[in-house]
Amino acid sequence: MHIRSAEPAFERTLSNIVGLFFEHPVISYSPESGSDPEVDVELVLSAAKADNKITAKAVLSLKPQEQQLEAEHARQLGKDASLTSEEGRKILKQALCHALLDVLQRSTGIIQPWGILTGIRPTKLMHERTKRGIRQELIHKELQEDYLIADEKIALMQRIVERQLTAIPDLYQLRGEVSIYIGIPFCPTKCAYCTFPAYDINGRQGSVNGFLGGLHHEMREVGKWLKEHGIRVTTIYFGGGTPTSITAEEMDALYKEMYDSFPDVDQVREITVEAGRPDTITPEKLSVLLKWGIHRISINPQSYTQETLDLIGRHHSVEETVDKFELARATGMDNINMDLIIGLPGEGIAEFEHTLAETAKLMPESLTVHTLSFKRASEMTQHRGTGKYKVASRDEINQMMERAIRWTDTFGYVPYYLYRQKNILGNLENVGYAKPGMESLYNILIIEEMQSIIGLGCGASSKWVDPVTGVITRLANPKEPKAYNETYLQYTEAKLQTLEKLYAPSAVGVQS
Repeated sequence: MHIRSAEPAFERTLSNIVGLFFEHPVISYSPESGSDPEVDVELVLSAAKADNKITAKAVLSLKPQEQQLEAEHARQLGKDASLTSEEGRKILKQALCHALLDVLQRSTGIIQPWGILTGIRPTKLMHERTKRGIRQELIHKELQEDYLIADEKIALMQRIVERQLTAIPDLYQLRGEVSIYIGIPFCPTKCAYCTFPAYDINGRQGSVNGFLGGLHHEMREVGKWLKEHGIRVTTIYFGGGTPTSITAEEMDALYKEMYDSFPDVDQVREITVEAGRPDTITPEKLSVLLKWGIHRISINPQSYTQETLDLIGRHHSVEETVDKFELARATGMDNINMDLIIGLPGEGIAEFEHTLAETAKLMPESLTVHTLSFKRASEMTQHRGTGKYKVASRDEINQMMERAIRWTDTFGYVPYYLYRQKNILGNLENVGYAKPGMESLYNILIIEEMQSIIGLGCGASSKWVDPVTGVITRLANPKEPKAYNETYLQYTEAKLQTLEKLYAPSAVGVQS
């Protein structure tokens, strides 16, 4: 596709919208007409201002049919706004995106319920407006007019925002606290769709002892700083990898370090440990979790079709998922999350119906329904063209999502967080559902970016939310255990310097 546009600053946004309709599009930009005979689609974007109104026009030419489609969209400028002002540029970009979306929807017949929105966290848009005191009906009107989001998606966003504010009534006042993410980078095997830092615990990167030594150091130093400066911890989340890949003895020492290092752990609102791979769960490890008061875990089936598990590299059986869930229940785990994935290779509506039926027999407290995303670095993406990982059609993916929505409503689960990813099948979303009162507080805080999340361990990323301005910065630890072992001292020091800058008494007063 060749796009003629005089607005090079918007190329990334425009490319993201084109990517909603075409798989791996090859896009070129210039202010002139393209002459490449290999280009099968040419798109001309233009805009004009008159009477404080911007009108954007999109003309799509399809070759060799020489078919043309046109779309025109107008957006009102503020009273004194110019095209060079921040407001003017924002409205110009929206107008161009509206025209582009319109002409592509009519050309392909594909309707995008998220409109021009390509961001990861759509509910942030609603939170920002809610926090400013804007009325609900006006928020809905703005989201529809500015982003062309469909009514059903706006309704879903509203349900989620209301549920989040019920689960965490002081959600908008938590910038003065922090949450902590602890990354354990080991798994029994690596799944085909995964791009998380996850290394075979028995492989060459499996230097567990050295890694744990660095992690304990990070926990001690960061915890010491938090104690000295009176910073409370809201939630703690052990992720990975699979945190239950390490031994029961190593887990016991790690949780002891947590209690010794972090301030007032008995007052932390939630501690979660991912036990996502059923093949890592043992009675001894469950006993260690309960010893330290950890009742919220994840046991992730992803699918209840054995052929699918074998294909994607989940080296456990369907029966093992059920057995380990029942073992966790019998041991005393009363807050279990499960992850399911829509659109796994070889799966259609019948397979997903089977997965839902099997999940109904277990009834976990929460359930995250993911839509498969072809992440750039995953094995699945790298072999996508070979036919090994054949996935369902867009229509089937949408039907499966609709089925998940009906199923969760039937069994009393409510949606409480949502995020989207690039290259997600059907341009849909990942939605977390929970029984009322069993929502993951950490998931809400990380998705809505309401406070700083301090990342400790291999591959962990710290997301710093300035407690005064809300400006977000990031600092990522190395992903490889060897690199982490060599550099954890300097990364720990970098975290302490950032904490000093953001939260020390010498900083400008902490505000919500």
